[in-house]
Amino acid sequence: MKTILLASLSFVILLGSIPSESQAQWVQTNGPYGGLVGSFASIGTNLFAGASLGGVFRSTDGGATWTAANSGLTNTNVCALAVSGDILFAGTEGGVYCSTDSGASWQAANAGFTGTIILSLAVSGSTIIAGTQGGVACSSDRGATWTLTGPGSPYVNALLVRGTYLFAGTSGGVYLSTDNGVSWAPANSGMTNAYVRSLAGSGANLFAGTDGGVLRSTDNGTTWAGANAGFTRTSILSLAANGTHLFAGTRTGGVIHSTDDGATWNPANNGLTRSAVSSLAFIGPDLFAGTEGAGAFHSTDNGATWTAASTGLTYLRVRSFAVCGAGLFAGTWGGGVFISTDNGARWTVANNGLTDADIFVLAVNGTTLLAGTAAGGVFRSTDDGRNWTAANGGLPHGIYDTTGYDAMLCFAWSGQRLVLGTYFHGVFFSTDDGSTWTPSASGLTPALVNALTVSGTDLFAGADGGAFRSTDDGTTWSAAWTGLTNPPVMSLAASGSHLFAGTYGGVFLSTDSGAHWTGTGLSPAWVNSLRLTDGNLFAGTDRGVFVSTDLGTTWNAASVGLTATFVFSLGISGGSLFVGTNSGAWGRPLQEMFTSIPVPLTAIPSRFSLQQNYPNPFNPSTSIRYSLQVRSHVTLSVFNTLGQLVSTLVNGSEEAGYHDVRFDASGLASGAYFYRLQARDFVQSKKLIVLR
Repeated sequence: MKTILLASLSFVILLGSIPSESQAQWVQTNGPYGGLVGSFASIGTNLFAGASLGGVFRSTDGGATWTAANSGLTNTNVCALAVSGDILFAGTEGGVYCSTDSGASWQAANAGFTGTIILSLAVSGSTIIAGTQGGVACSSDRGATWTLTGPGSPYVNALLVRGTYLFAGTSGGVYLSTDNGVSWAPANSGMTNAYVRSLAGSGANLFAGTDGGVLRSTDNGTTWAGANAGFTRTSILSLAANGTHLFAGTRTGGVIHSTDDGATWNPANNGLTRSAVSSLAFIGPDLFAGTEGAGAFHSTDNGATWTAASTGLTYLRVRSFAVCGAGLFAGTWGGGVFISTDNGARWTVANNGLTDADIFVLAVNGTTLLAGTAAGGVFRSTDDGRNWTAANGGLPHGIYDTTGYDAMLCFAWSGQRLVLGTYFHGVFFSTDDGSTWTPSASGLTPALVNALTVSGTDLFAGADGGAFRSTDDGTTWSAAWTGLTNPPVMSLAASGSHLFAGTYGGVFLSTDSGAHWTGTGLSPAWVNSLRLTDGNLFAGTDRGVFVSTDLGTTWNAASVGLTATFVFSLGISGGSLFVGTNSGAWGRPLQEMFTSIPVPLTAIPSRFSLQQNYPNPFNPSTSIRYSLQVRSHVTLSVFNTLGQLVSTLVNGSEEAGYHDVRFDASGLASGAYFYRLQARDFVQSKKLIVLR
């Protein structure tokens, strides 16, 4: 998405961290911290966290600091961790991996189900059990080979071993096996909600976390009853028990705590900054919580207080940058705003007063720092991010979620006006630094505005339908997209008479104020961000960073060392460039990027692949990209978490190359879904999230 107006950006180089010109590569900064942590495990003094998008991280100081432990882990979307003796297993969206050296190196252990999404792992004696999106798989030889078994319901979200009993929590209820997963029987009597996301045992009690709350069984799953007193029913993502203490991680209410076997519950959120808690685990007497966006938290007093434990968990999506007064700010998805005053060596959270941690955009006007969020509206800080106040006067609420504001995607300054682009309601402007807003969308259809920029005296908006032009500071708009064949327009940049648009099909150029456009290359890349400096144009794409020294006539790849190649945002200052990715912020001197070898994006792909949809989460539509090595019959389908077909997006023969499909989920409820690509012998699935 378009981030901050170019003129307001200034950045500082990571002195002592960026390599010499001869090394010519990107270096990851030390943050920001957070991400989606979905699992924990331990071996001796080593504590491990499994992160979505980030892989496995290891801590040797009780979670105070973390380092990535992903060597050989070719799929870093980690959903589950388990330990058998001295072997660590990781369940990913691409199968199972194992490590015999505490995460220093990994080997695939997928014989029998390569490419399958692993949702849960458990160990029963010498048997490793994996819960997948298609049932249960068992291995008795440390993952060398696997046998697929029941239990008769897809999406095995949770596994629990209790003596000789093995329980599976699935999208169709709880199942029981007494022979290490060879055979299964339903154990669902009395279950008022059959979608089970988590399981835990405490004494004689078995607990199931469902989409309708917590259920309890006192007879090993033969019968179930509700255990929801004291909290509004909500989706339970995780459970953990230790002695008389039972904890549940919810989707919207943080952590809740019971000391009477689920008879009553109380919130346990002091210090916890994220309401969606995807994982809970006791490591010794200490309790760890993994959140969806804010990383890990640690409690030493049974949940009475929490402290952030995410230093080094750098896999947090950075959507925007800004420099204001004291330092460098990063706007993240899920973790809010971070500030670094030492060139990225350390990052600290700067969220006081910020009630929405999903940041689309940051912008600076003088000493005022502005943040545009997903549902909390606009926030303003006048003290370098130490405190934030809402600045939403006149702004509309969202279409689907009327309790929250429309998503705020981009800012620009036009004349004396601060201009704001939104997801559903077009453009708004403010003449009092964001205190009050006035709608300004006349002629702007559709109203989803991803990018804003000023070129001369004209204001331009990049929208889902194309480009728009305003000659009156955004009061009225007219279409300006003749020749612009690959909307939506995700980014804009201007230099003199040259106006550039980044789209889902490369970069386009207009030299007549948007009246006509021509493609300048990078097709079929998704161009999420554009930046200009000293006549050089940089593009942040789904394939890394590209640079043009001749205003878009030719492009060179500039991504050496950048392992996270999906670039959301770019920031330029003097001799350095920063990029925001799924793995935090990266930095590199500009001079290194002018000698790279051009990469022809139109070449036939060397392999079949399915990419993560973008944006994700999304509302209401998203794009799915896949590549075909040869001409193939393709089936691209979307399923709900019950395994039911929701939509068939593609079903036919397609040529070799890169393909993009738009998926509109307007008629679907919020939640997780899976999309699956089948092409010849290639089958791969990924998860997408509809967020209303």
